[in-house]
Amino acid sequence: MPDEDQHRPFQHRRLLVVSTNYAPELTGIGPYAAQLAEHWAASGAETHVLTGMPHYPSWRTEPEYRGVWRTDEDRSGVTVHRRRHYVPSRQSALRRAAFEASVLAHGLVSPPAVRADAVISQMPSLAGGVLGARLARRHRVPYIPVVQDLMGAAAAQSGIRGGGRAAAVASAAERYALRAASLVGVIHESFVPRVTAYGVDPGRIRLVPNWTHVQAPSADRAETRARLGWREGTPVVLHSGNMGLKQGLEVLVDAARLAPGIRIVLMGDGNQREALLARAAGLPNLDFLPAAGADGFTDVLAAADVLAVTQRASVLDMSVPSKLTSYFVSGRPVVASVADEGGTAQEVQRSGAGLLVAPEDPAAVLAAVRKLVEQPAAADELGANGPRYVARHLSREAGLARFDALLTEVLHDAQGRPRR
Repeated sequence: MPDEDQHRPFQHRRLLVVSTNYAPELTGIGPYAAQLAEHWAASGAETHVLTGMPHYPSWRTEPEYRGVWRTDEDRSGVTVHRRRHYVPSRQSALRRAAFEASVLAHGLVSPPAVRADAVISQMPSLAGGVLGARLARRHRVPYIPVVQDLMGAAAAQSGIRGGGRAAAVASAAERYALRAASLVGVIHESFVPRVTAYGVDPGRIRLVPNWTHVQAPSADRAETRARLGWREGTPVVLHSGNMGLKQGLEVLVDAARLAPGIRIVLMGDGNQREALLARAAGLPNLDFLPAAGADGFTDVLAAADVLAVTQRASVLDMSVPSKLTSYFVSGRPVVASVADEGGTAQEVQRSGAGLLVAPEDPAAVLAAVRKLVEQPAAADELGANGPRYVARHLSREAGLARFDALLTEVLHDAQGRPRR
């Protein structure tokens, strides 16, 4: 019996995870929410998830969920409660506000009929943070928001029309959600100053970094390149993930125009895909690929010569994009076209797995790529540093253990109520 209790530490507990994104979404915060909920279910907890309809990163509701208002389903031992919401195909401050408002309204009107022992939410979205705080308050149970990103500053920097007003609304929602928390989890220490600026006691903040949620590549690299039509001798630069405003992927389109001998590949989807396609018209060395399936995702990453992560120059992003941990697993060097004060730059420097260049500078991106191509031994060493860094700091076991410790701390709180 002691051994069973040790392996099922949350037996007889009921947990509610609030995350607008969830499986079967393969990128962004969805995979982390799913793996966390499934881990807690395997640890003995009755685990429920309140989420939306799968729509990310395409910003189109998946076909099998279109027209569905509410549904409950079982996924790997987790009861998933889905609520319909508005999905904007194009981004603006008004459309984003409508998205968040619809998530919040449907979640409040039709929450899961469960009284959890603790509520854990993923931020963003704003609605998820506010919804988690309201549900925890309603049932007088501990509340833990996990900061994957903060939208207040991002809205001001986004370049979206109405960004200033959106930033004020987002900041107010974030302040409410964070100050209602028993403890606050942050995925990177660079978020701590911004969370404390909202009035959260630094003593209530815990570091819970994301982990690598994908498997190491296993396919033959040459075979994968041949399948994708990537010729040996032609350097391939790959960006995988969301094609949104924040990513500033125009820098890669412009790099392709400057260097016809280098193949640029944009893999994934997002609300800027059509604009990027138009910008890339007539470029024979730029490919758009759909997102790879979970089974072959890292095989495609490993087949590239260089993996790119980009952000607009106006974005000082404290978050660490989920693609970066997957990049590290692949064993290929990274070129990061990002502001050097942000979380992405810090992780690339810590890992030793890539090179930093100025954002929105296609010539700088190409210079870094050529340096790696011309020095294959150095490139291979940088690439090899990624899996080493993952093994030391980003394993799934270590990441989930940090969340277990966070949850245990809250559940052991004698008061068990959100503190002001």
